[in-house]
Amino acid sequence: MIAALDVVGNPSSVHSEGRAAKMLVERARAQVAALVGCKTTQVIFTSSATEAAALAVAQKARHGGVFMALPTEHDCLGVWSEITPDPNAITDAGLVAISAANSETGILGAAGKVVGSTAQYSTICDITQLAGKMPVVYGDITPSYAILSAHKIGGPKGVGALVNFTADDPEPILRGGGQEMNRRSGTENLIGIAGFGAAAEAAGRDVAAGKWDEVAQFRNILEKTIAAASDQTIFVGKAAPRLPNTSCILTPGWKGETQVMQMDLAGFAISAGSACSSGKVKASKVLQAMGFDDIAAASAIRVSLGLETTLEDVQRFATAWAMKFEKHQMRAA
Repeated sequence: MIAALDVVGNPSSVHSEGRAAKMLVERARAQVAALVGCKTTQVIFTSSATEAAALAVAQKARHGGVFMALPTEHDCLGVWSEITPDPNAITDAGLVAISAANSETGILGAAGKVVGSTAQYSTICDITQLAGKMPVVYGDITPSYAILSAHKIGGPKGVGALVNFTADDPEPILRGGGQEMNRRSGTENLIGIAGFGAAAEAAGRDVAAGKWDEVAQFRNILEKTIAAASDQTIFVGKAAPRLPNTSCILTPGWKGETQVMQMDLAGFAISAGSACSSGKVKASKVLQAMGFDDIAAASAIRVSLGLETTLEDVQRFATAWAMKFEKHQMRAA
């Protein structure tokens, strides 16, 4: 990204400076494509996974005109849904949002495989949480679209991508200069895109090297230690296949936002629900959809570990959490 700061050309310009900038964009496109297992030409850079989701949903007319998202989907997809169906109802939909991994619980969909389109419906698969932590593996049929974000794989914030697996270019929702091969107008965020590409390449190496296996072990130690301090606490999705780094920790009656503030004072940054929505003080719609009542759904935190997280970090967090939980019990008594 620092090197890209010195590239002054506009990627759409044909002079030498512009061509140099274009080369950076195309290199990053190839790096992202390698991470997610698609053709280079299928990657469309956007400002975020949220914009990528909106661009994908805007193509619903090509897929039967109806778009559905389960209530467990991220808001960037659920907000566009005309119907919030029972999972068994999606066979009647035209375009369906299905996450590869849930953003709050880390629970994998379809045993970690990216869900593809069928004869009944086409899919938008949200791989934002999965990419860079596990191999992106497709089933027998690929989805129509996939969305991802740079900052979830260690890249910069404010840049994402839509992967278009269909035979047709998407109809743009941002019109203007016709950038991204007329699929998304707006001058490319050269610095962010360069960082996205570099992060994708690094993340791919980390996944291939199995570095997230140790993170999963640390996550399990964290949950075991917290469970020893509280027999009331539920680890949502513990029995299901999950991302290696995510723990949704639910302690009924102890508000998630309170835990976030208390752990922040103890030196730990966590979230209540999806981090980009954590400023909204309300019960988790994901947990409500999973059958938890309003009180329980408002009493969860999401703890995410990274490759830099150490066993000492995990132990310090568990100790601090247990102390805060003991004080909560004393106040509640």
